[in-house]
Amino acid sequence: MKKRLPLAFSAAVFLFASPVHAQYTGPSAAPAASVEDILKNPVDDQEVSLQGHLLRQTGPKKYIFSDGTAEIVAEIKPKRFEGLPKIDDKTKVELLGEVDTSLYRAPEIEVDSLRVVQ
Repeated sequence: MKKRLPLAFSAAVFLFASPVHAQYTGPSAAPAASVEDILKNPVDDQEVSLQGHLLRQTGPKKYIFSDGTAEIVAEIKPKRFEGLPKIDDKTKVELLGEVDTSLYRAPEIEVDSLRVVQ
């Protein structure tokens, strides 16, 4: 009996510690920034939160995004659009992601999360 109690406790902890699959929709820890600020002083892997519009698609995962201050390329994987309503150039969206810099091209945003802003 005494040997079974720790085993049962371990099993209960394992079951209750499993990850919960829910979408958080509140504020994020990523600082709000503007595209203009990012382009003036790009910092590789800097986490950003941007609100604006996807103006057009330029490649399979590449979009031109504008927040009204400037335009930047946003790399968005198709799975980021899953579960969202149709998005066009008039739909306001929030991008959460990281700045991606390179010596050979302008900075881009690598998008980790995409949501429609009401």
